[in-house]
Amino acid sequence: MQPLTEAEIRGSFTNISELELERMTLPGLHEIVWEDREFLGWRDVHAIHRGYIVFWQDGRPVGMVLKAAGSRTRPGISSMCTLCRTPLPGVQVTLFTAPRAGQAGFDGSTVGTYICADFGCSNLIRIVPPASEMQPDPDALVATRAAGLTARLESFTRSVLR
Repeated sequence: MQPLTEAEIRGSFTNISELELERMTLPGLHEIVWEDREFLGWRDVHAIHRGYIVFWQDGRPVGMVLKAAGSRTRPGISSMCTLCRTPLPGVQVTLFTAPRAGQAGFDGSTVGTYICADFGCSNLIRIVPPASEMQPDPDALVATRAAGLTARLESFTRSVLR
């Protein structure tokens, strides 16, 4: 992922009000290893049910505000993140809803999907077994997983932007 500045992040959002945009907290951008990410995702430290995703699409950053569901899957139940397709304990995957862009979002129309609660998808797709005769090249496996994650994120974004 290409690095993003604070101005690029704030200017990328399509489904957030001006007031919410002003109140949005940003992660420590100086701490991010950009080359190991397909998107930037974080939870708002002042509003625990609010999350944000920003990624590059068609040469420009696109951002979405998300709201985490208030309830979680009970312990002992497995869930799968829709973006990275990693099976995890249910408490590590959360239903996030995103208001649609424009008037539809202000009228209450949302789109939802299950995502890693900590937005750690980029880290999870990079956990691969060592190469062997039975296992493909780890770098090729990560590239395939990254392409799939990006395609699913773009699909979700298209449904938010409709």
